[in-house]
Amino acid sequence: MDKVTPPADPTGTAVANAESKLSRLGVQVEAMQAALVRLLQDVVRAERQLEQNQVAQLVEANEKLVVAAMASQAETDTVAAALDEVAHAAVLDALTGLPNRAALVDRCAQAIAHARRHGSGFAVLFLDLDNFKQLNDGHGHAFGDEVLRLIADRMVATVRAVDTVSRHGGDEFVVLLAELNQPRDAQAVADKLLEAIGAPAQVSGVAVNVTASVGMAFFPDDGQDIETLVARADAAMYASKRRHAGDAAAAAAPPVAVAPPVVAAAPRSGSAASANVDALKRQAEMREANERLVLAALTAQELREAAELARQRQAVFMTAVADELANPMAPIRIATAMLGRVQGDEPLLPHVQHIVEQRLAYMSRLVGNLVEASNVEAGGFEIEHRWVDLGEVIDAAIAAYRPTMAERDQRFESSRPPGPLGVSGDAPRLGQIVSNLLDNACTHTHEGGRIRLSVTVDADTLTLTVADDGIGITPQMLPYVFEPFVQDDLALGFNGAGLGIGLTVVRALVRAHGGNLVAHSAGARRGSQFVVTLPLAAGVAAEDKQDVPDSGAGETVS
Repeated sequence: MDKVTPPADPTGTAVANAESKLSRLGVQVEAMQAALVRLLQDVVRAERQLEQNQVAQLVEANEKLVVAAMASQAETDTVAAALDEVAHAAVLDALTGLPNRAALVDRCAQAIAHARRHGSGFAVLFLDLDNFKQLNDGHGHAFGDEVLRLIADRMVATVRAVDTVSRHGGDEFVVLLAELNQPRDAQAVADKLLEAIGAPAQVSGVAVNVTASVGMAFFPDDGQDIETLVARADAAMYASKRRHAGDAAAAAAPPVAVAPPVVAAAPRSGSAASANVDALKRQAEMREANERLVLAALTAQELREAAELARQRQAVFMTAVADELANPMAPIRIATAMLGRVQGDEPLLPHVQHIVEQRLAYMSRLVGNLVEASNVEAGGFEIEHRWVDLGEVIDAAIAAYRPTMAERDQRFESSRPPGPLGVSGDAPRLGQIVSNLLDNACTHTHEGGRIRLSVTVDADTLTLTVADDGIGITPQMLPYVFEPFVQDDLALGFNGAGLGIGLTVVRALVRAHGGNLVAHSAGARRGSQFVVTLPLAAGVAAEDKQDVPDSGAGETVS
């Protein structure tokens, strides 16, 4: 009988196949799990590397920003110091260190404006050293220079801090006595000056006793401008010198009489002797006048050459400063662009971007002021005269500086009359005047301080006043506050004070608009006040007044 083979079990075969397939699937799952783990590790490493790159970019940007700021500050300080020396050299006498004629003219212009505004007066003294030529010829020019420096120091020590002692040339000095209304007050100062000059002294081991003659003139009685006042004081000084010479000759007559008489070759009448004496006296006076004329001409030529050289050097320095300040902006812009690639949710990003933007705005304003100052120096200042509502200009400037004042917690107040404030001028330039004055007030006022802007209008003028209760201006620096690159010791290092050219630009712009700018301060830590006077627009055309809004009135406090 044949052997019968049992039929195959299909269920067992399916189970075996399923187990084999499941085993293969388990291996594939483990492989996929391992690959997923590796992928997750790669993602973590990538995220960590991305964070490190962002941090590295931020650190690099900060480093470049700090380096650029430090380099810019160092270069600015260096060039500012050089420009300060040039500016001082342009307004100071090289021998005595006193203000020269140019500085005296500028200060007299300020004194005239102040006197006209307040209905006051001032005096000008003209002093000339007696017989200084003999002293100079007898001991040498170096000795004469030492005597002039000694006299200059004595005169400065005698007058008030608000007065100005200027070397007019040679052995002549001009003194501006500010805010003096009584001639007796000026005479008292003149007597003190003569007493100080005549005090005995030792110069290089030689006893010196110098005397001087003085004349004075008063504003407004003796003249309405500095040239007339100096000329009147000069004439009064020569009249005084002639009187003193006559008194000295009369006093010296008895001692001379004891000398042996001179035997004449032939007798002459009394009238002939008198005529001969008069002729000799006139000849001596003419010789002295001729010598003074020659010295004055030489001195004037030297002063013109020195002033022109100083002007050229200052213009070159100002151009160099503008270039040096413009170059450091490049790395700051690079840092700003790098910071822009960082994710917007970084908490440090807005703060760093704000710092960079502030720095760029500050440097742009600084360069702009330098360019304006350079234009003033080069005589390239052009003003487009149109009807302008100064109220709108003021509103725009205040809006621009409100964030700065709010950041420093400074209290700001403003007031002006209702309606448009029509002036003739250039709106952007007028805006620069207001902006620079507000910037000056913000910069030199402590946190929590008070700043006030006010406008008043009379018959034909508009007066804009910006006042603060900040660090103030010392009496010594008040006459120089509008000079370029000149800063008070109080302002150095305070709130990042700049190069001292903003007020110079303001004065030039105000003058270009036919106005006047005056600074007031009661002294250190007692605030300051800048008063701008502009002529109101006359004969305004209707088309120039289109769409002029009412600028409002009253008080605004923030």
